[in-house]
Amino acid sequence: MNPEIVKIADGIIKMKIRGAGEIARSAAQALLIAAQESKAKDIDSFINELESVARYMLNTRPTAVSLPNSIRYIMLRVKAAKSRGLSLEELKSLAVNTAKEFIENSRIAIQRIGEIGARRIKSGDIIMTHCNSSAAISVIKTAWRQNKDIQVFVTESRPRFQGRLTAKELSEAGIPVNLIIDSAARFFMKKIDEVIVGADAITANGAVVNKIGTSMIALAAHEARVRFFVAAETYKFSPETMIGELVSIEERDPSEVIPLEELKTMKNVNVRNPAFDVTPPEYIDLIITEKGIIPPQGAMMVIQESFGTIPFNTLLEYQTYKITEED
Repeated sequence: MNPEIVKIADGIIKMKIRGAGEIARSAAQALLIAAQESKAKDIDSFINELESVARYMLNTRPTAVSLPNSIRYIMLRVKAAKSRGLSLEELKSLAVNTAKEFIENSRIAIQRIGEIGARRIKSGDIIMTHCNSSAAISVIKTAWRQNKDIQVFVTESRPRFQGRLTAKELSEAGIPVNLIIDSAARFFMKKIDEVIVGADAITANGAVVNKIGTSMIALAAHEARVRFFVAAETYKFSPETMIGELVSIEERDPSEVIPLEELKTMKNVNVRNPAFDVTPPEYIDLIITEKGIIPPQGAMMVIQESFGTIPFNTLLEYQTYKITEED
């Protein structure tokens, strides 16, 4: 395996590369490198090389549906081109250009989500956000650039404290920020006008898989009748869930929660560290995508629009490995 590809995969596994959008772009970059550096002498060998990289990348992060969707975007187009009789060199060029296209479209999507979502923000609003979502940040920063007088409550997002990254980025933009511990979300909810979060995956029924703690914040917002918005690119919608597949929920290393030396002194203590949880659609007011705003019930429509012309046996070829979901 190319060392650059190994470095990308390692970065995803160790969360040096984080955020569903960045993970998706990194997976596309891995396939781009594989196509550029390919030494294949025939078409089948080239496809096998790309397949090998695709499977390697799929194993890095089971929950981030954006990763298999970025791989689908490239691989399905390469295979379609093969069936049309393109030459080996033409296929290599197509794979490189398609990967570049996905990466560029992904970045443009964040800008569009910011523009569309900012229309829902009024001057004087107080916003709460959770974790470190590029899409959610784009909405908030765009509203601020439109001279809307806003302030933001940011949860720390334990145990890896991704919220601190969000607080830093928003504060550097000049936005007033209140950094709070996760368990204080309900305490401050009565001050909030809307909650804006990102998503790692959106299922066919409109449920949202996101950083652990999102569902509790959604529940608190629902109780307080505070609007709950999800900002997400359309490639985060999961086609597998149309036929009953579960989005995998990964559990991460206990050392993120407690030093292993301390844990060893605690007999009969088992640390559970799920990285994500599932927010049901009834707690979500709307989903902001680069194509417009939809209710959670419109998730099926987005999936059908994006993947409806692709046979399921082909579409699911690049699905993630399913593990037991506990939410």
